[in-house]
Amino acid sequence: MARQSPQRPDADEPELDDTDAAAAADEVEEDRPPADRALWEEVRIDPVEIALPAGTGFTLRAYRPARELTPTDVAERDQDDPFLARRQVVETEEDEEVVILDEEFAALSAEEDDEDEEKDAKSRRKGKADASGDEKAEADEDDSEDDEDEAGDEEVPLFLTHKGRLLLFKTPESLVTFIRSGAPNDLSQLDSWNELSERLEPADIAPLDEDTYELDLVVENLRGGHDAWDHELLIEAGEIARDLAYALRLPAVLDMLSAGSSLDDLDEALRASVNGGVGGFLGRRRLKKIGAQTASLGWRTIVGKISAVVDWRD
Repeated sequence: MARQSPQRPDADEPELDDTDAAAAADEVEEDRPPADRALWEEVRIDPVEIALPAGTGFTLRAYRPARELTPTDVAERDQDDPFLARRQVVETEEDEEVVILDEEFAALSAEEDDEDEEKDAKSRRKGKADASGDEKAEADEDDSEDDEDEAGDEEVPLFLTHKGRLLLFKTPESLVTFIRSGAPNDLSQLDSWNELSERLEPADIAPLDEDTYELDLVVENLRGGHDAWDHELLIEAGEIARDLAYALRLPAVLDMLSAGSSLDDLDEALRASVNGGVGGFLGRRRLKKIGAQTASLGWRTIVGKISAVVDWRD
């Protein structure tokens, strides 16, 4: 049986060059319907894509009231990694315990000591108070309880984590396989987790633009100088870094991004500069006063600390 020659394109049919082919592909992409968001809206969990120096991966994030969540357990993580250890207890020759603190924990301890001294001072003042002072103290306690209730109602981030490590998956398929496996993780405490694990398909792992973060580009962008800074990139990096620091219990990163810090000043100036008007003008002036080297070094530390607690999964 003679082999048939491949069909040649009709002479009347124009051939597409590379430019036309790319345009056609773009047109197909535009016609493709967006991923169905119904499942994510029902379970109140979102897929997230994070790029780090070691690669890009997918994970999940949810926001819930703090009172409903059990934080990730970092005891094993901190014990295994000396750079993340809060403290190390050793025995001396006299069998006395000596606590060796790293710099981060020492700083936090100093803050706690100051808070303890302030509490002791308040306690002494309270002991000298008269009846009216006691009534005021009771009112202050009631206010404090109200503040605690409000803090418990505040929504906080929770990621797909386990034992203090962020689980990042290189493909949607591997992420779905993990979720369906029933493996332990911190998101499984959510009441909608079982529904997600039963219904999730790889095609659903399509993060929105606002849930896609490029932490791998932040340091290099800052090194480029003020005129090269990508405001949107840096603002989004601050948002995901704060969420990860809270969920992964990284106090050093939270402190570096806390109100009044140099990196928080950078964030506020960036946000002001994109708003336009007088505020935008003032924001741009503030940006000029922020050192590019200081900002890049700070962010290199943040990205490094986050990268150190990532568990990459294929």
